Amino acid sequence: MAETERGCPLAEGVRFRLLGPMTARTADGAALALGPNQQRALLAVLLLRAGRPVPVPELCDALWGERPPARAVGTVRTYASRLRALFEPDRPARAPARILVFASGGYALRLPRPAVDIDEFERGLIDAARLRTAGAVRQAHRTRERALALWMGCPLAGLPGPHAEARRDRLTGLWLTAREAHFHDALELGLDRETPAVPALRAFAAEHPLREGAQELLMRALHRAGRTGEALAVYEAPARRSPSNSAPPPAPA
Repeated sequence: MAETERGCPLAEGVRFRLLGPMTARTADGAALALGPNQQRALLAVLLLRAGRPVPVPELCDALWGERPPARAVGTVRTYASRLRALFEPDRPARAPARILVFASGGYALRLPRPAVDIDEFERGLIDAARLRTAGAVRQAHRTRERALALWMGCPLAGLPGPHAEARRDRLTGLWLTAREAHFHDALELGLDRETPAVPALRAFAAEHPLREGAQELLMRALHRAGRTGEALAVYEAPARRSPSNSAPPPAPA
């Protein structure tokens, strides 16, 4: 469904996707027009603060870093005004905003019960880790699989600014570690004997040749499948022998 210019009168049940190109849909499935990428970047900062005010100088830093334009504050106000019109299209001109409010020298987005896929993703990884620690490997595997299914591509794709860049790096690290943990659980559960886990793991290891965990999991899977020669080839690959390949994979924050 193409984006529409209509607003969200009650802003109830809006679902935001940020694990890929940023989109938003109302409870009835209508897509919201979120504006240009820089305006979306501002909205992403506010969404990820979960209703807490973000001071205007911090918003400027999030969008432009150390080199804000001369009219940075005015631009932030313009974006805020457009987003208010989106979420409260019927608000009278002089009536106070109820959803995107100005408080404590900054802006806060107070949507009723928004669903943000990043929040769901991170909660899923936390739940999976808790289940794994408790020894519930199969439940951990399924929980992590549901979290990974939320991933639709590069997070905050196309959004500019230091905030979006830092979030992309952190989320990508979480995703990589979660993928490795997912493969690890699958091997422990013996799922590689029932499903085509080896091809998927091989593709993942090929995309990330410097991740020791991925290469070790691939060697283990190949060995279990009776493909010892291929496992040895992975071990002897130049990327694994590189002296620079000594850093451990990032751990979830």
